[in-house]
Amino acid sequence: MKTKGILSFIVFLIISCTSIRAYTERNILEKSVNVENLKNILVLDRKWVKYPSYNDRTGCDKFFGGYRDEVIKNGEKLLNYEWKVVKATDYIEFERSGNRQIMEKPFDDNNYAIVQLLLAELAEGKGRFTDQLINGVFHTCEMTSWTLSAHLVRQPSYRSLPSDQYQEIDLTAGDLGAMLSWVYYFMHEEFDKIDPEISRRLYRELDRRIMTPYLENDSYWWLALDYNGQMVNNWNPWCNSNCLMTFMLLENDTDRLAKAVYRSMQSVDKFLNYVHYDGACEEGPSYWGHASGKSFDYLELLGCITGGKISLFDNEQIKAMGEYIAKSYVGNGWVVNFADASAKGGGDPYLIYRYGKAVGSDMMKQFAAMLYNDVKISFKSRDIYRLLEAMRVIGELSGFKEEYGGEDFTWYPETEFCYLKNKRTFLAAKGGYNDESHNHNDAGTFSLWVDNTPIMIDAGVGTYTRQTFSSERYTIWTMQSNYHNLPMINGVPQKYGRNYKATDVKVSGNSFSANIATAYPEEAKVKEWIRSYSVKGNGLVIKDRFELSEAKGENVINFLTWGNITIYDDSVLIEVNGVKAQLRFDNDKFSVKKETIELTDKRLSDVWGSRIFRLSFTAKNKVVKDCYTFNIKY
Repeated sequence: MKTKGILSFIVFLIISCTSIRAYTERNILEKSVNVENLKNILVLDRKWVKYPSYNDRTGCDKFFGGYRDEVIKNGEKLLNYEWKVVKATDYIEFERSGNRQIMEKPFDDNNYAIVQLLLAELAEGKGRFTDQLINGVFHTCEMTSWTLSAHLVRQPSYRSLPSDQYQEIDLTAGDLGAMLSWVYYFMHEEFDKIDPEISRRLYRELDRRIMTPYLENDSYWWLALDYNGQMVNNWNPWCNSNCLMTFMLLENDTDRLAKAVYRSMQSVDKFLNYVHYDGACEEGPSYWGHASGKSFDYLELLGCITGGKISLFDNEQIKAMGEYIAKSYVGNGWVVNFADASAKGGGDPYLIYRYGKAVGSDMMKQFAAMLYNDVKISFKSRDIYRLLEAMRVIGELSGFKEEYGGEDFTWYPETEFCYLKNKRTFLAAKGGYNDESHNHNDAGTFSLWVDNTPIMIDAGVGTYTRQTFSSERYTIWTMQSNYHNLPMINGVPQKYGRNYKATDVKVSGNSFSANIATAYPEEAKVKEWIRSYSVKGNGLVIKDRFELSEAKGENVINFLTWGNITIYDDSVLIEVNGVKAQLRFDNDKFSVKKETIELTDKRLSDVWGSRIFRLSFTAKNKVVKDCYTFNIKY
């Protein structure tokens, strides 16, 4: 990537982080205690830890239970693991081609290996995995940076090759810091028996790369300590929870620990101020675990280190943030996937159960119990805290038998997400604005599932590259409104920006409407465009009532779908996995064309298969005022 490309990336970051949006200065954490009083309630000397120590063999055997053999076998596969070198050119490749995976794959493999070796040693307790664990720890300590190449562009050089003069804390560096802190906690006495320098080196690196920068560097954008209208997304609770965990496991100085805890409270307040009080995750279910889920992890840790004296689990916003993941589940593994979220998922049942238990949500616990039947613990993760917590609650979750039913009507008035459901139908519609976190230009769009099968879809997003989070983002087709279930007005799609939004949003028990004219630029020449959805029995009615100031181009109504498509004179038959839906239109007003979109990106093809389709209904007549109607029957 040339200097011009780097600068355009930085400019995009600045632009995307300076949007004005609803931000309520609640600061509920900071107001709960001052730093001096905080010192008096801290739980010191790791007495908050809920897991058996390495030398408690009876406790470890009980803790790992039926997973003990699996965990040990995972470790055995790594006894001869060759620790992978992340080469300088692997970092530079991000600049050259935009490829992130070349750097991330070997780095991730090493991190996963450390976790599995640690768990295997904790489970067995015979020292068989210790040497290889030491190799992994020492290898990691030798790295210049623990930050991903894609995120190193935030260092002072604006380049993707790490500098040894600066430590950037990103998501992965934070994850690794927390994970290695657990390695230190469980194993430092065993390491000392071999050579005390191992533990000393590990502590020094954790202090140098995580603890000291966290306390001293105010420039990390995700801290948002000096909030001035910037975006505050999942990075905030994710990084803060990891940094807090590192301090909780390593710091013995009460003053320094209190300073770190209070700083984390001030920062996480900015995230809680930023997210809507209605609890919806505008980044979608795929990011719930990183946004709301990491907020929960953080609040749980904060409760641990303060002996339960600071808790927000009775706060309605926190409960609503948790229940979003259950309400956004459609069925058969499908979820509502606005923004960069994948259409498949559901979530981590162990996290959801813990969250639901903490906030007193039967809905979340029921949902977690339903997911549990299909989602087993995966030990291929660098998030060792969640792995340990999953092991801790698995017995309780497996015995929870209440059934999850869901809700027929869900409305998020601030985020403007609406879910309408009946016996066969699940409709997700949104208002919103085109400057959300992980934004797509999609104000007013919808997705439709029939019998828990996607019919009208949101494609999602492909594999992340340099382009994804650059000034070129909206050259990617998945980000554009003309590849969502939306109109092109006078041949013009929606535009990116905070001011491009839905207005006059209205909902009822079976309908949703919004004026989406305000999501289009001036050249669309649109005065009003009311997009409405009405769920009626075994059908959906879509209406576009509009008025233009000038009819100069074509109005094209686009729908994305998949499966088998058959086009007739006045209808289109869509058949997906045996589920049939008939889309009826006025052939006096429209001609229809089917475009095949080949999916070469694995992240998309893993969900939809090798292709999806865009149905484009082009208005035959250019008029300034009309009402278009589409009926979907099933």
